[in-house]
Amino acid sequence: MEILRRICQNRKALTGALLILFVSLSGIFASWLAPYDPIQIDPQNGFKSPSSNHLLGTDFYGRDVLSRIIWGVRPSLAIGLFSVLLSCLIGTLIGFVTGYFRGWTDHLLMRLMDILLSFPIIVLALAIVATIGGNLINLVITISILFIPRFARIIRGEVLSLKEQDFVEAARAVGASDFSIICKHIFPNSVQQIIVTATVFVSSAILIESGLSFLGVGVVPPSPSLGNMLSEGRSNILGAPWLTVFPGLMLMITLTGLNLLGDSIRDILDPKLRHRGNG
Repeated sequence: MEILRRICQNRKALTGALLILFVSLSGIFASWLAPYDPIQIDPQNGFKSPSSNHLLGTDFYGRDVLSRIIWGVRPSLAIGLFSVLLSCLIGTLIGFVTGYFRGWTDHLLMRLMDILLSFPIIVLALAIVATIGGNLINLVITISILFIPRFARIIRGEVLSLKEQDFVEAARAVGASDFSIICKHIFPNSVQQIIVTATVFVSSAILIESGLSFLGVGVVPPSPSLGNMLSEGRSNILGAPWLTVFPGLMLMITLTGLNLLGDSIRDILDPKLRHRGNG
């Protein structure tokens, strides 16, 4: 409740939360909000500019752009959220194991993380998608693989720092087990770092999904996503700019909201940055 109160008092956080709420509600209630079927083809109304019948115009096949945008935020948000959740769970586990126990496990897992981090994100994503396919579940797995080493590195550093704190040494001195120390002392003190990291990574995950869809290996048409809508409209960007402008605007709103909220939560939860909370 304290965090929610601070978010409501922080203009940047509140703006981000409202933007995310707008996008999320659009996706959740897409079946009620979308005026047309997003995949219904109407060749006679192809390439219609925005009008009272089609507020954001139509594409080459006569499909309503507004309806496709409303439905298109669903896969973007779902893939972004679930991929970060999965990578957070696995990466946090790796970070705790390697940071607390060290030894050969630390060396082995961290070298594996280094190998994954050595590849450019988009190249590694394309390689994984080409291997396992590009349906929604595989996209979640692909993007989570990209973020697992990043989570693991960040959480490992946090655990290494907490492990040397006096309260952990005191718990160890009175005979507390490693499991007890991790659950009662290290994990509760690392929750803030986990939350901040996950919040910031959601926007990156959505951007990667949009990039993969733009390249034709993400969400498969005719199912709409913001990325494949941008890809479909790029060849007609001069003659029919609404095909790229409006999906791009929705993507920008989504990422802006997530970045504003993520930065604000970081400032709110970090005592050293808390004085910036009302900026």
